[in-house]
Amino acid sequence: MTGAVGTRPPDLAALAGHFATLLHAAGVPVTPERAGRLAATMAMTAPATVSELYWLGRVTLVADHGSIPVYDAVFASVFEGLVDPADFRGDSPPPPPSVRRGETRPPPRGDNPPVSAPMPSPAGAAGDGEEGSSEEDTVQAASSADERLRHEDFARLSPEELAQLGRLRIVAPQRLSRRQVRNRRGTDLDVRASLRRARRTGGEPLSPVVRKRRHRPRRVVLICDISGSMERYSRAYLQLLWNGVSESRAEAFVFATRLTRLTRALTRANPDRALEKAGRLAPDWHGGTRIGEAIAAFNDQHGRRGLARGAVILILSDGWDTGDAQVLAREMQRLRRLAYRIVWVNPRKAADGYRPLVAGMAAALPYVDAFVSGHSLAALDEVLEAIAS
Repeated sequence: MTGAVGTRPPDLAALAGHFATLLHAAGVPVTPERAGRLAATMAMTAPATVSELYWLGRVTLVADHGSIPVYDAVFASVFEGLVDPADFRGDSPPPPPSVRRGETRPPPRGDNPPVSAPMPSPAGAAGDGEEGSSEEDTVQAASSADERLRHEDFARLSPEELAQLGRLRIVAPQRLSRRQVRNRRGTDLDVRASLRRARRTGGEPLSPVVRKRRHRPRRVVLICDISGSMERYSRAYLQLLWNGVSESRAEAFVFATRLTRLTRALTRANPDRALEKAGRLAPDWHGGTRIGEAIAAFNDQHGRRGLARGAVILILSDGWDTGDAQVLAREMQRLRRLAYRIVWVNPRKAADGYRPLVAGMAAALPYVDAFVSGHSLAALDEVLEAIAS
């Protein structure tokens, strides 16, 4: 492969970085860690053909099957013809080809690289005699990008795209408070206030003062699973936790093998700093999963002391539990006696043919009031509706 690009050996870091940049611009969630992994793998294996390079990049950069068509098109534009990465140093890379999900292209086969189709020039993309894209096309492109972010699975979004999700305001259901306020439509007589007002009319209570109980929002408690099985969704759900704490004064907890309270850490105005501090406070990040022990710790340390009484509990987890399922069932039953409503968010529910057969999910489901997926921004509307119900 080195002979195909010239006598000078290629810069593997620049090659992998440029390829990862094109994939990310085309919509494939490629992280810098994956790009570094590709460069290290290329240095270790030294692929001799384009086909070997194709499979190295595919296993290191692609995380889901839906991104394979986009990966194939970007790979064809970069490596079929063996483009020298030195040509792109200091210049902006060419735009990646537009590929719709569902379109497939077979990977390159054989030792000889196939001939790639010529890429259209930027001037010819808009048509002859036209001066670039119109303002209407720009608006449509922005709307199309927003629509894609809204319906795209969180597991396929990059950290930059997750940061664009914006704020989600959690509206909690209302409850009657014990305190009363003056209201003309009230039914309870305020004797003292009525007697004080009667002094103005010679002791005759011509206009009695009445009160009524006011409404207050219920407390919302967010408990998020940050174990290894939830790695692809934990960043998006932490954004939801930050929105709940900053906008609705919710309580936030995370767990993997232990329970960690993040309410104070997520009260920062800057979401990036808040999430960074939250990551430092949780030592079991992307570890094992012990849902039953985490719920037991919440019940013993916070729930019985009033944090869960009459509250809406939102649990974000896929239900994979390495602990005893009977412990989870017992603790969910305890939590059900305290809480007003329990909403369980499981991103695996969005898969076709999903059935809650996992031991942890099957043990917790009888004590859940609402079971939703929440795998995308559009699916979070159902989560917010379940909370406010």
